[in-house]
Amino acid sequence: MRLAVTGKNGQIALALKAQARPDVEILTLGRPNFDLACRSTVATSIRDAAPDIIVSLAAYTAVDKAESEPYEAFAVNRDGVQALAEAAAGLGVPVIHLSTDYVFDGAKPVPYCEEDRTGPISVYGRSKLEGEFAVASANPNHTILRTSWVYSRYGQNFVKKMLRLADTNDELNVVADQLGCPTSADDISVAVMTIARRMLSSSSADLRGIFHLSGSGEASWAAFAKYVFSVYDEITGRQIKVHDISAAEYPTPARRPANSRLHCDKLERTFGIRLPNWEESTRRLVWALLLEGKDA
Repeated sequence: MRLAVTGKNGQIALALKAQARPDVEILTLGRPNFDLACRSTVATSIRDAAPDIIVSLAAYTAVDKAESEPYEAFAVNRDGVQALAEAAAGLGVPVIHLSTDYVFDGAKPVPYCEEDRTGPISVYGRSKLEGEFAVASANPNHTILRTSWVYSRYGQNFVKKMLRLADTNDELNVVADQLGCPTSADDISVAVMTIARRMLSSSSADLRGIFHLSGSGEASWAAFAKYVFSVYDEITGRQIKVHDISAAEYPTPARRPANSRLHCDKLERTFGIRLPNWEESTRRLVWALLLEGKDA
């Protein structure tokens, strides 16, 4: 199986490469040769890669910066992925496209299902939602995976940020009134491999469409931080105190959904996939980061 994976330096792309089996060839595509903001590079890169399937991970992900750079966000998250999906359709190749929980407004009191009405409240969320529409219209042979609160040993993410702050702080204020599903990039990569194999082995329409893919369980950002620090305490003997604050006390340029929990039963029914509980995956990562270093 030959996968073309966009966003070569992203958390999930790096996790895919690290976990790839010998029978899987992963070609990672990224700037300058592949640039979603430059449509002319997209078709050429996809054609040259000659993949069996494309995993579309590259995105404009600077949530707050997008508020002042809407053109750039839409150029990548909508127009760029449309060019990618069109190129894939021209080659007769399926696309797995990663989207986000931020396509919802957060007003629903329970986890969101795939059929729920979307209503993004940020530029980033709107650009990702329009990216979903673009992929679906350009290439019917697609699976769109909405995920949330991604963390890993790679790049910048919440777990690594908390551990860095623990080096110089004994107390931290963390938002407690936003709920979501922390999701390990390693767990996402395992799921993506399973989905890719199923899509290549079957043309069933049931395997196409939108699916929610997130870690089992839920947490607020504050609860997430407290769990990270509970494992940190086990390893180091240092206690970090977390003070719950409201989102209003920590204003950001972009609004975040108060509830971005994702209901993932459709994914389990269709692909037999249910990701591990986020605490299990977080514990494993914190141990690895503290033993191996936090600068991956």
